[in-house]
Amino acid sequence: MPARILLVDDHESVRKGVRTLFANDTSLQVCGEAQNGVDAVRMVAELSPDVVILDLTMPGLTGFQTAAKIREIAPSIRIIFFTIHDIPSSAWWVGADACVSKSATLEELTLTVNRVLKLSGKFQSTV
Repeated sequence: MPARILLVDDHESVRKGVRTLFANDTSLQVCGEAQNGVDAVRMVAELSPDVVILDLTMPGLTGFQTAAKIREIAPSIRIIFFTIHDIPSSAWWVGADACVSKSATLEELTLTVNRVLKLSGKFQSTV
């Protein structure tokens, strides 16, 4: 059974690119997409994804706020920040399992998703 991924980014082109990447990987399945943190929290409750790929800067709730709310309702879900910003190591405190720069290759995002699915609680960063 493929790992279920929720994509959260306010830019449709980013969501489409990631969705296209994962379409070629039978071990990963995009189960939903949200364009803001409020929708993401609601969708986590509805869809129970294994991993949330989360932008940091969005309208409404920030990525940090969204991650904290997701951790409250679904502590076992893996959270990966996918952003253009530098992420401080304090991202771990809001519940991030890893961070990938949007300037990284999409293949690096795939590798990071697979790593966090096997993660033992240690924050990872490829920013």
